[in-house]
Amino acid sequence: MVEATLEPADRARETDNPHSLVAHFDSDRPLKLDAGVELCPFQIAYQTYGKLNAQRTNAVLICHALTGDQHVANVHPITQKSGWWETLVGPGLPVDTERYFIICANVVGACMGTTGPASTNPKTGHPWGLDFPVITVRDMVRAQAMLVDHLGIESLFAVVGGSLGGMQVLQWTVSYPERVFSALPIATSTRHSAQNIAFHEVGRQAIMADPDWRQGRYFAEGTNPRRGLAVARMGAHITYLSDAALHRKFGRRFQDRANPTFSFDADFQVESYLRHQGITFVERFDANSYLYLTRAMDYFDIAADHDGVLARAFKGTPTRFCVISFTSDWLFPTADSRAIVHALNAGGARVSFAEIVTDKGHDAFLLDEPEMLAIVRGFLDGAARARGLMR
Repeated sequence: MVEATLEPADRARETDNPHSLVAHFDSDRPLKLDAGVELCPFQIAYQTYGKLNAQRTNAVLICHALTGDQHVANVHPITQKSGWWETLVGPGLPVDTERYFIICANVVGACMGTTGPASTNPKTGHPWGLDFPVITVRDMVRAQAMLVDHLGIESLFAVVGGSLGGMQVLQWTVSYPERVFSALPIATSTRHSAQNIAFHEVGRQAIMADPDWRQGRYFAEGTNPRRGLAVARMGAHITYLSDAALHRKFGRRFQDRANPTFSFDADFQVESYLRHQGITFVERFDANSYLYLTRAMDYFDIAADHDGVLARAFKGTPTRFCVISFTSDWLFPTADSRAIVHALNAGGARVSFAEIVTDKGHDAFLLDEPEMLAIVRGFLDGAARARGLMR
């Protein structure tokens, strides 16, 4: 496996001084964490697109998934690739930057400018590493609410996200129901399954088994657990796809050869593809952040905070919902989305639901899925009329 060329120090500079907007919160405005500690000072890196209207009623918060960041609709400063949701967010697109004011923030615990384990601990002058407190999805949403306050926005027109982003959407509607007019949780669940926790643990163990991990002190010791993080990414990426998608794209075709090499080289195209995914991932992501964010997903369980009864979490909510799932998503299957819908119905919420037939797997929400794009556009158009947002 060819190693990435980006050094830890280069990524650390992006972590502390990102190429995006940054909101700073000093000791007088700490972030109170579920772990029972306060994080202060801390910062949130974010991007905005479009213009906030005079009434401040057209703001849309985009919540990113596990390996995403705030660069939802602009060129990424490290990879130089276009925004990760360019099919959905932009001028004239369903989340229209000419109509709405879009906010996308890097979550707490991540590594693209919001305070996380790769950030500099102000008390030591060195990266936090594993001294950083363990965070939850609810902590991420608390931080986002502080950012929304910082921007002078009382309520959000919509909160939109898929996977981990969808978890944040759901948490927003539970923690701040009066501040969310409409919600679009896509390809997600109200809790992480045992199988998904197991997949995450395999990835974490791959990182921690890398001798360059150094008990999370790799920045201080001048190493980088590239191999472990790449393997974690490879394993996770398989769960984002489907058997049909892998077969359609790769089948059993060999990579640049007609016959097997009878070695452990990347004989098959699918092997080469996964290795490429691992290599490119370590160029832009921090290994410790991967540990923290996967653990946050594992801890997520909305019903647990309501005596195990999910409907109680949404009882009387004023938010209108559109829940979307995909037939080939085995990471967050349609049954998870139906459970959300049933709980919302029991809680008296206004909710619509769509299961989209596709063989693209979990990652379908990030791809050009015409039916999903049409549903999102239609739902937001209807919500905009109800909100009184004129074109």
